[in-house]
Amino acid sequence: MSEIPHLLFRSALLTGYAALLYACGLVFVALVSVLAPSPERRKDARATLGILVRRRAR
Repeated sequence: MSEIPHLLFRSALLTGYAALLYACGLVFVALVSVLAPSPERRKDARATLGILVRRRAR
């Protein structure tokens, strides 16, 4: 019975790390979509950002 709290803690920790990694990826793609030197790269980064946040690109 003492393994359940340990397992829940590890699961929560892993979930937190995954959410942090996903958020960092979103920030990186958002920065590329604003700061990319060519219009084609900005458009591709915006499309990728739209996919990552599950909304349609405009």
